[in-house]
Amino acid sequence: MRKESYDFLIELLKAPSPSGFEAPARKIYREYVSKFADEVRTDVMGNTIAVLNAGGSPRTLYAGHIDEIGVMVSHITEQGYLKFRTIGGWDPIILVGQRVVLQTQKGAIYGVIGRTPIHLLDPQEREKAPKLEQLFIDIGAKDGKAAKKIVEVGDVGVIASEPLKLQGNRLVVRGADDRLGAFVVAEAMRIAAEKKKELKAALFSVATVQEEVGLRGAKTVAFGLDPAVGIAVDVGFATDHPGADPAKTGEAKLGLGPIVAKGANINPKVNELLVSIAKKKRIKIQKEGIPGATGTDANVIQMTRAGVATGLVSIPLRYMHSPVEVLDTSDLEGSANLLAEFALSLKPDMDFTP
Repeated sequence: MRKESYDFLIELLKAPSPSGFEAPARKIYREYVSKFADEVRTDVMGNTIAVLNAGGSPRTLYAGHIDEIGVMVSHITEQGYLKFRTIGGWDPIILVGQRVVLQTQKGAIYGVIGRTPIHLLDPQEREKAPKLEQLFIDIGAKDGKAAKKIVEVGDVGVIASEPLKLQGNRLVVRGADDRLGAFVVAEAMRIAAEKKKELKAALFSVATVQEEVGLRGAKTVAFGLDPAVGIAVDVGFATDHPGADPAKTGEAKLGLGPIVAKGANINPKVNELLVSIAKKKRIKIQKEGIPGATGTDANVIQMTRAGVATGLVSIPLRYMHSPVEVLDTSDLEGSANLLAEFALSLKPDMDFTP
């Protein structure tokens, strides 16, 4: 991966941006795409829209959601501890013992998620997974009065962890779901912009918001842009680790390329074109079948206005919705190249009617 792209990826992954509070990641995305997009704008929902060849046809939307799961302060106790609720889908057992960074009016505030030590738990309690209401955030405040001078109800945070390089092309990160998708749609536009004279389609690469709490950003931006074609870029379950069952989710491995979906949420002609381009350009891909809704931005893009010819490209990911999500950067490069070639292949007279 070229250095500028890698640096963008790392900065994007570092930015704490839970659903509804995506400003830090949005700023980084906007600065990067401004280097090659014809126009960049942010709508009232917070979606950041990069535009290339706006007058072209067909109008094509690439969507990667820029929000991540997190926590929100819901109560401050008299002792100075913070009770919290989750933003998006957390497994409470993952939260125990984690360090968190909160976004407050005073700036970044650090804390830890505490629980009663195992020594003090009854034998029966030791065998049970913790409940969210049993957990709390300790910011080191001496009492509730001191805590309220720093933090207020409604402040949000994420797990405090930095991207780390593993072996080969592997990274361990927080927020890969779905900062990786936002990275890919930006990179796809950058690559397409290098061949702008060949581009017939109008391309809109959008960092969507609030996917983790209901696919909200994609719903509004798709309505506003009114695309003929839309591809969501998200993460998919890698099954190359202990405990994973390919029989349940399909088989996918890190480093073997993006996952191209097929199913009811997917326009068959979009799927066929993605697969044929991958074969023609020798881009490694993996395939998955999803019989119903995909649980991604593709759900709402497909049903926008009178319908959109929709596709889904996913980056294989281990340990989704945890602070230790593991990815292979070669899959990001493959995804970006596939989407760039897809955009360049589109012609105004294409018919995506099944």
